[in-house]
Amino acid sequence: MYAILAVIQVGIAVLLIFLVLLHSGKDAGLSGAFGIGGGGSSVGGGSMVERNLSRATVATAIIFTLNTILLLKI
Repeated sequence: MYAILAVIQVGIAVLLIFLVLLHSGKDAGLSGAFGIGGGGSSVGGGSMVERNLSRATVATAIIFTLNTILLLKI
């Protein structure tokens, strides 16, 4: 059981790193990479993409934390 959770932990960690690297603070993240978002305005599809990216990152971080706790309890 420990080995399975450890492999899952590595996968979650890689996914979390990937999601964090997609974020950006200065309009050069996922929205800027695909040309949506248009100069920081909230009009258009860029804000929705960033919001969904943030939600995915938070959900992955929560799963990572819960899996870490499970690994510590075993």
